[in-house]
Amino acid sequence: MIQTRRVQPRELTFTTLGEVLAEAERLAAHERAGSLQRLGNWSTGQIFGHLAWWIDESFDGHGFHPPWWLRLIGPLLKRRMTDRRARPGFRLPGIATGTLGTEDMPLDEGLDRLRRAVARLQASAPTVPDPALGWLTHDEWLRLHMRHGELHLGFLVPMTEQPAR
Repeated sequence: MIQTRRVQPRELTFTTLGEVLAEAERLAAHERAGSLQRLGNWSTGQIFGHLAWWIDESFDGHGFHPPWWLRLIGPLLKRRMTDRRARPGFRLPGIATGTLGTEDMPLDEGLDRLRRAVARLQASAPTVPDPALGWLTHDEWLRLHMRHGELHLGFLVPMTEQPAR
């Protein structure tokens, strides 16, 4: 088991959700060609599925309730979560696995789920509040999911782009 808190993923910066999807498509092509290295514990399909799950849950309601203290300070962290690069190793309090939506799945299934989720979020804003951050504008939802994509897709490295060690 890789301790992802100690891994330095690629630093990605997305300005649109379309860029997240374009990078996922590029990484899927590298996976199919056998030229993709994973720096973490999850498969490529699992990462794509995880990103899609969180986007979909933004619309459908989240399956967890954060502790009271996180709901209290969450709105104060909203700007940080939407505007700053996420760090590896964050764990949701009260979730044994540290996060949700982590079931392993084949590459193409995960990519298809991500395509559908991205299209859904590009078309409209979720109408439920984030369980920790509270109500978000459409732009804040987009930025939150771009930061999430930067983090997880950074753990996938095409062999032609090996990070410096």
